[in-house]
Amino acid sequence: MLSKALLRLGTSAARHPWRVIAAWLVAATLVVLAAVAFGGRTTDSMTAPGLDSRRAAELIERAGTGQEGMTAHVVVTPLDDRATFFADDAARTALARLRAEVTGLPHVLGTSDPAGALDAGGGSAVRGGLVSADGRIAVVRVQYPDQSRLSAEDLDALVELGDRLRAELPLRIEMGGNLFYAFSDPDGGASELIGLLAAAAILFLAFGSLVAAALPIGMAVFGLTVGVATMTVLAGVTEVPAFAPVLGSMVGLGVGIDYALFVLARHREHLAYGLDPQTAAGRAVATAGRPVVFAGGTVVVSILGLAVANVPFMTVGGVAVSIVVLMMVLASVTLLPAFLGAAGPRLARAGRLGRAWRSRGPGRLAGRRGPATDAAHATGWRRWIGHVGRHPVAYAVGAAGLLLTATLPVLGLRVGLPDDGSLPPGRTERRAYDLVAEGFGPGANGPLVIAADPAGDRGAVDRLAAAVGADPGVASVAPTHVDRATGIATLVVFPTTSPQDEATTDTIARLRTDVLPTAIGHGPARAHVGGAAASLSDVGRRTSQRLPVLVATVLAMSFLLLMLVFRSVLVPLKAVLLNLLSIGAAYGIMVAVFQWGWGGALIGLEATVPIVSFIPMFLFAILFGLSMDYEVFLLSRVREEYLRTGDNGTAIVEGLSRTARIITSAALIMVAVFLSFAVAEDPSTKMFGLGLATAVFVDATVVRMVLVPATMTLLGRTNWWLPKWLDRVLPRGPVGSAATDDTDITDDTGAESTGGAPRPRPAAL
Repeated sequence: MLSKALLRLGTSAARHPWRVIAAWLVAATLVVLAAVAFGGRTTDSMTAPGLDSRRAAELIERAGTGQEGMTAHVVVTPLDDRATFFADDAARTALARLRAEVTGLPHVLGTSDPAGALDAGGGSAVRGGLVSADGRIAVVRVQYPDQSRLSAEDLDALVELGDRLRAELPLRIEMGGNLFYAFSDPDGGASELIGLLAAAAILFLAFGSLVAAALPIGMAVFGLTVGVATMTVLAGVTEVPAFAPVLGSMVGLGVGIDYALFVLARHREHLAYGLDPQTAAGRAVATAGRPVVFAGGTVVVSILGLAVANVPFMTVGGVAVSIVVLMMVLASVTLLPAFLGAAGPRLARAGRLGRAWRSRGPGRLAGRRGPATDAAHATGWRRWIGHVGRHPVAYAVGAAGLLLTATLPVLGLRVGLPDDGSLPPGRTERRAYDLVAEGFGPGANGPLVIAADPAGDRGAVDRLAAAVGADPGVASVAPTHVDRATGIATLVVFPTTSPQDEATTDTIARLRTDVLPTAIGHGPARAHVGGAAASLSDVGRRTSQRLPVLVATVLAMSFLLLMLVFRSVLVPLKAVLLNLLSIGAAYGIMVAVFQWGWGGALIGLEATVPIVSFIPMFLFAILFGLSMDYEVFLLSRVREEYLRTGDNGTAIVEGLSRTARIITSAALIMVAVFLSFAVAEDPSTKMFGLGLATAVFVDATVVRMVLVPATMTLLGRTNWWLPKWLDRVLPRGPVGSAATDDTDITDDTGAESTGGAPRPRPAAL
């Protein structure tokens, strides 16, 4: 059985702590070395097979124009407010020198030449989109090869050049482009540190011991190091999305510290009964380790469900995050008991609990707690749960109404691409964005790239350029580039609206459905719309189409699993519905904050932005897994009490009150970790952090402490109803508390591992 295996594993780790710790140190060192030697870089490729934007990228790659690689742009304006590039020779000379020095940087394939265009006439420079109509702003567009041939050193070289030229040229110089997105520091390290400090403070308040607070943190750091390094090794084999390390750190820290909290709390309880540290650690892993394994498995299964989206970067991102979660589970049942064994009796809580154990004997540990044990539980929670149970209708209706109200903004959910305009004003990318928008219009910050294969139709490209330029959503079209070898033409199109504007999505759709088909006719010629804005729009549409499939798959699997565990139809059905409510509320609050701007300043949001297209699906997978963690932990204890007493009301009050403290402490840690990422500069990281924090907070408070006791009270004994025919069909297994029950930690004869006479297990309903 799992409990026996965990008991042996935990006890062995606690008895030989330094061997286990040394093994983890060696493993961490080897994985980090492998990451350095064989690891790859994360990518910002966000596309999927079969999408129109992907077909455009394939045509561009065939043409070999270089436009499939990374780009940057250097935006300049004279420091003299009266000077223009049209009339000021010093400004034009400085612009020419800047372009020459950028061209000489390593790996630069080419640059645009606004100074050369100005020499040919101001009108030519303006029509080419290189100099603004008033002559005040110029753009040097820099083309790099694809990301696999670049590194952060290329970004550093560009930034250092800009810093040097600012001191030498009479120009204001700002920079942006996807080179910055790919290689700039996403400030995840600072967020991780803030999250760790917040978790440490909460753990110290919960346990009143620096040693007890330090052990979960140490375990989480070990697990996170191995997990992220393994993710880096994976990036050497396949393309891992750029957001995966940040999301993996966020989820890994949250679940890792939570899992350690569950085991540590049970370990201290066993120490208080008088068990030696090694035995206490083994029993803690055997009891609290079961829900850790189950919870981690649930999170992993939910995240891997992202494969149904058929978006490769999301699937690989899910695998990468799952690796971190699995490392945290492994650390919880091996490294943590080693820490507990090494800490010895310093983690013990003195007091009445230990004296009560000594007066009753070790054989009475599980399932039969006396007054001294009950006194250790927070009576405030018992009073609250009892109060909710006496007014179940009012609390059920009120809490459900509150969550449904919070969910309503989801009706206005709009997916899109937050651009550099949402970054803080202190970032050079934001200042470059503002200059480009000022000089060339907002659409210049997110150009579309139309790739066309005329297939022998010589007039198709001219008709295409004229039709696209005439569209009301298009501000201008750069001169067409035609590859001589393949005949493939590329048109860089500047919309009238910004990349994150909903009108840009409408323009993309109109070009595909009306403009391009009309221009190229019904012949063999074909054209596709690509570019970052088009790719994100396509991915958003794909994920929106597949989200119902993911939801249905995860809900069905969770329902069946909970039905097997709790031998009930209504308990898993209620759990699924309540989890949907908490996730819906999180979505609604995200829409209110990011799209409507409510409270955005509190997390440093500079402007309203659409929700990143893939985030709702990712959040659902992660949040449903995390919600099921708390559901299983809580309901397992309620079922244990029901099996023990046969009284539904007593089971609800006792089960919830006994788990309330640990659930709220664990949730508070998760919320603190996630909120530390919500204040990061990147809007996508903010969305992940705020969405996760909101859902966990709602789930651990409104759902677990209000809706669960209210609905379970209303359902009464029917909570545990299971049709007889279904009871016969479902496989049977030991059903007790996956979180807290000690009853099945026995030797092969049925006696408890700590001693005592054999006794039967509780029967399953």
